[in-house]
Amino acid sequence: MSNIEGKVVIIMGASSGIGEATTKKLAQEGAKLVIAARREDRLKALVESLPNAEISYIHADVTKKEEVKTVIDLAIKTYGRVDVLYNNAGVMPTAPLSETRFDEWRQMLDINIMGVLNGIAAVLPVMKKQQCGQIIATDSIAGHIVYPGSAVYCGTKFAVRAIMEGLRQEERENHIRSTIISPGLVDTELYTTINDPVNREWVKNNGKIEGVGLKPSDVADAVAYAISTPETVAVSEIIIRPSKQVV
Repeated sequence: MSNIEGKVVIIMGASSGIGEATTKKLAQEGAKLVIAARREDRLKALVESLPNAEISYIHADVTKKEEVKTVIDLAIKTYGRVDVLYNNAGVMPTAPLSETRFDEWRQMLDINIMGVLNGIAAVLPVMKKQQCGQIIATDSIAGHIVYPGSAVYCGTKFAVRAIMEGLRQEERENHIRSTIISPGLVDTELYTTINDPVNREWVKNNGKIEGVGLKPSDVADAVAYAISTPETVAVSEIIIRPSKQVV
């Protein structure tokens, strides 16, 4: 029996990429799942592709704290508890600071940082009452290394790293663990959030090259590992790079 089997796991940003791959991986391992994203049609198709899984889906925008709370409420209503919350939603509209893309900056702050905080705020009361739980967030190599053209994106990911470490320290006595998963380049739809056409095509094309880009399933395996560890083990960070990635 897997240590994942029977665990109640919520996945935010589950409609594609890493979230979709993690849904499939954890369903295979026997988790009880609640998945959420903005694209409800994609969630419905994903659920229908997993006929043997215990899985519910619901529309949610992570920037709206009321909608995030509704996801947590659905998990409690359906399964009676929440063992794991995986905050996976994110955007990456990278560009130099000199282009002053204020709307893109606000979007990254709202989704990448506030989306994570909204998830934490919604699930913490449940986990504190349970006196157990695990909160996971998709961070990035960009949360560890700053590089040109991505200052604001890197800033949001450094913030997630700091928030998740603060969460670990504050809630360790309540047996609530925190984990960040920091991938390098992954072959997902994240490139579609980049508005600069040259950068968008580079990320799209290189993500598909073996050794240069990870598969979403590679990251899903890392998430599953973190979830599978005993409650006495806190896996704080997993950095997972393509074998040929420089930074």
